[in-house]
Amino acid sequence: MEQCLCVERELEKVLHRFVTYGHQSEERLDELLRSVCDIRAQLVAFGVQDADLSVLSQTMAQCCKNIKETVQMLASRHKDIHGSVSKVGKAIDRNFDAEISAVVAETVWDTPERQKYLSETIVEHLYRQGMLSVAEDLCQESGVVIDMSMKQPFLELNRILEALRMQDLRPALEWAVTNRQRLLDLNSSLEFKLHRLYFISLLSGGIGNQMQALQYARHFQPFASQHQRDIQILMGSLVYLRHGIENSPYRSLLETNQWAEICNIFTRDACALLGLSVESPLSVSFASGCMALPVLMNIKQVIEQRQCSGVWTHKDELPIEIDLGKKCWYHSVFACPILRQQTSESNPPMKLICGHVISRDALNKLTNAGKTGSLLRARLSQVEQTRDIPQTFDAEQRIEGETQTRTAPDRSLSEV
Repeated sequence: MEQCLCVERELEKVLHRFVTYGHQSEERLDELLRSVCDIRAQLVAFGVQDADLSVLSQTMAQCCKNIKETVQMLASRHKDIHGSVSKVGKAIDRNFDAEISAVVAETVWDTPERQKYLSETIVEHLYRQGMLSVAEDLCQESGVVIDMSMKQPFLELNRILEALRMQDLRPALEWAVTNRQRLLDLNSSLEFKLHRLYFISLLSGGIGNQMQALQYARHFQPFASQHQRDIQILMGSLVYLRHGIENSPYRSLLETNQWAEICNIFTRDACALLGLSVESPLSVSFASGCMALPVLMNIKQVIEQRQCSGVWTHKDELPIEIDLGKKCWYHSVFACPILRQQTSESNPPMKLICGHVISRDALNKLTNAGKTGSLLRARLSQVEQTRDIPQTFDAEQRIEGETQTRTAPDRSLSEV
């Protein structure tokens, strides 16, 4: 962050000089233009024959001198600005590392399949942003084939969002009514907020919309139990309709930020119904990379000093954990308290009978390193697996004899 601030300070200096140079140039050129116009007016009024040629020669010489001095002054100050611009470039070179290839996995996009995934992610991002023509061009050039069933939700989503930005609620209301039950299952208040905003738009029209507002209030009936207080406020505002809502205690109903809020709510709930994340995966990946890059560059410097092979391990993992903030938390991650490593599908967490949880690798090491006079017997039973949570197993420990056992990790431990 400090590096960005340093570059920003240099940039502000350049911008300030540009503004000052522009104002001074305009003033100086206006002054010269007025001087030349005065000389021209005198020549037109008195004529060249009546004017004293010596005086005229001195006047013209002085005018040419002023023009030459002005041009030289502007050129000199323009050179100074070039020096300030070069300082910005030097500040960028000094505070940022242009070579980041050392922190990038070289083989990450080396297969056609991975390149296809990248192109599909970019196309999806363009669809989300409403840049449909750019997405189509990318599909043609990259050879990516996108099914129409994938395009259609984004087309409808962008059409409704564009209408909301134009303060047209009808497409969004039609969509909300069509998907009412699914929105209720999500415990969404989108439909009520859309009706509320439409009611407020009627109130802003003044006393002429009073009857129409009263009739539209019938749409609040299905939401009376969940939004009783909000409905009471809306109906109470009708008392001040004659004098104007902007002059009443209900003036907060006319705040303009409600349109941005309804766009965000619609995007969130629509993406939830479509099974999509609210933010584009490409945007999240890019933001995460920007946060992680400074830490990776510091790691690179340490690794170069110690003459190690590279930042990435043979498992495509980083040697340290990078905190990306709670915004980037999408599922829980379990780290084994014994081996101090995260579990995975090949190394799932194992729940002991006592309630403690360790990784399967840790359990196997404990099993294989049994001491004399003790035997570790574990009974493993698979528990229901969800989409984002790795498999969890139960393990039972008990002391039994002096025999040691070695058990394959992918089958239940048998009693010896």
